[in-house]
Amino acid sequence: MAAFVKAANTGSFAAAGAALGISSQMVGKHAGAIEARLGARLLNRTTRRQSLTEVGRLYYERCKAVLAEADAAENVAHDLAASPRGRLRLTAPITFGTYSVQPLISRYLDRFPNVQVDLALTDRFVDVIDEGFEVAIRLGELSDSTLMARALAPYRLVACAAPAYLAAHGMPATPPALADHLCLGFVYVARPPMAEWRFTRDGQEHAVQVTHRLRANDARVLFAAALDGVGLLLGPEVMVGEALRDGRLVRILPDYEASSRPLHLVFPPGRVSPKVRAFIDMAVAAFA
Repeated sequence: MAAFVKAANTGSFAAAGAALGISSQMVGKHAGAIEARLGARLLNRTTRRQSLTEVGRLYYERCKAVLAEADAAENVAHDLAASPRGRLRLTAPITFGTYSVQPLISRYLDRFPNVQVDLALTDRFVDVIDEGFEVAIRLGELSDSTLMARALAPYRLVACAAPAYLAAHGMPATPPALADHLCLGFVYVARPPMAEWRFTRDGQEHAVQVTHRLRANDARVLFAAALDGVGLLLGPEVMVGEALRDGRLVRILPDYEASSRPLHLVFPPGRVSPKVRAFIDMAVAAFA
């Protein structure tokens, strides 16, 4: 098909062969094979020139479109296989970004030295397209949008407290007992403080209204306060996990599962650049 189109463009088999790096005889064989398969003559050939027949003109236009699509498919495959490069603009929630995304970015930059990353950490809703971000990690339920999304593992919360607090105030045995304790509350940018803590056990949900001794819009402040024994913390597992393992914090209500929140990676639709594809693949592998 490419030989036929080149012959039509150049006006001769010899010129088409020179352009394609094959003999004029081979160009003629390709064109003849197409004509035999179609049962129609595509080219009027004389000793001096050749021209397209009526069928040949229609077939020629279709062939150009087919070959253009083939080239586009190869270019897409080439881009996906190409080495990622350029600047990646990424946004993520503050806590998850600090404790989980930053280590991933370090591995990403080590693996792809020709990429630079701009990371914006914020707990507000970010308009990915209007603000020019290429990838965003979203916490909570997704609203309807035109963005593409990949689900990540749920964002798990763990109820815990410092040994000093538990020594002074006792260990709560059930969720309702939390109402008698001092708690630490996260304040979202666009929502009221989460005054209700939820737990599940054996498929049954337990919700309790808690009293916040301290409220803050940065989970790291509440984490530090929990370590100081100020109150009970319902904190992200990615943040409190190490403190639980080394004993600086103790999990409370171990027979109950604290609520978790959906976590997604979102990005604009359309053609995905190699740097974005590489980050998506690494994020899904790390947080699936």
